[in-house]
Amino acid sequence: QVQLVQSGGGLVQPGGSLTLSCTASGTTFRIGTASWYRQAPGQERELVAGLDTYDSTNYEDSVKGRFTISRDNVKNTVYLQMNSLKPEDTGVYYCHADGVVVRANGAYTSDYWGQGTQVTVSS
Repeated sequence: QVQLVQSGGGLVQPGGSLTLSCTASGTTFRIGTASWYRQAPGQERELVAGLDTYDSTNYEDSVKGRFTISRDNVKNTVYLQMNSLKPEDTGVYYCHADGVVVRANGAYTSDYWGQGTQVTVSS
């Protein structure tokens, strides 16, 4: 069974930093593209950062210069480094990944969501 397991998050003061991680379980799934989404109470889930198969990145305007998305292919893990955090960064962060699942009878593409983790920026 493939899962995306998130870690990190928590309570941090404005100006602080946090690093989120998202690890794909199993050896039969390899992450291709990955992204981080954020959902604040009463708001739509929005794309915060994206990473394609060539490691090109894109960011929501409000986090440019502060957030960095990256991957470690050996660990099959995606990270979101968040610096200079602001109260408006508060929300539940979800990772999402598209990749390849390999089975004995072939391979296919699929996508998965992480369980989400709360990030609260408050003094």
